[in-house]
Amino acid sequence: MNPSFFGHQQHRNSYPGTPDSALTNQGSGLVKGPARGKRQRRSTWEGPSPSGVALGSPGLSPQQLRQQASLTVQRGDYAGAIALLSSLVSQNLASAIDYNNRGLMYFQSGEYEKALDDYNQAIALDSQLSQAYNNRGNCYAALGWRVEATLDYDMAIDLNPFNVRALINQGITLREMEIYELAIENFEIALGLGQIEGHIFAERGRTYHVMGEWNAAIADYRRALEFLPESTASSTEVSTRLRSLVKNWIHELIGSSETDPHS
Repeated sequence: MNPSFFGHQQHRNSYPGTPDSALTNQGSGLVKGPARGKRQRRSTWEGPSPSGVALGSPGLSPQQLRQQASLTVQRGDYAGAIALLSSLVSQNLASAIDYNNRGLMYFQSGEYEKALDDYNQAIALDSQLSQAYNNRGNCYAALGWRVEATLDYDMAIDLNPFNVRALINQGITLREMEIYELAIENFEIALGLGQIEGHIFAERGRTYHVMGEWNAAIADYRRALEFLPESTASSTEVSTRLRSLVKNWIHELIGSSETDPHS
């Protein structure tokens, strides 16, 4: 998980590639390539910024426990963050956001059933928490429950029309369900919000890719590369990994022998 999840991240989550299966060329004149594949969705941690708290301090207040959990996740210690948030739960001090965040840690650890329980509890405590619906949708999708996932993304978007992560995640899920036109619509709405355009162009391009619309896919991939940064000290791991994936997808379609102007 990338540290930028804290406050408001996704995502995916990172964008790791999984083995894809080849599609039949639809006669576009471009070289065919693998195009199908599941994508990891973008989840959201909500909470205080991690500053001014010494790790391991005894007698922490609820706010300090939350800040320490945030720091612990940045170190990649999901189990430690779960323990800290569980301390709030055991003291009956946990809020809907705390359950949402612990659910995210369980999700990142592959414990989907525990994540689902926490997301359900978060929504029971605050039925207006858009992030919890988005994250529960990711959990449903990971469990293969795509219809339930799309319904949760719908709720997240209804509660917060600017929830670009829910729009992206729903688009990815619709693509996996082979409902391509609706997936494209989601990405176009997301683009209108003016956020993380590189990620959205990449996902819309991937959708055109699996549809067999090779030229549209290439155009979107190249737009994505204009927004996604090269690997630098200031670039996020998510963006860097997605840039690498996009370049690979371009080569799948046009072949590694053709020069990519964004290489």
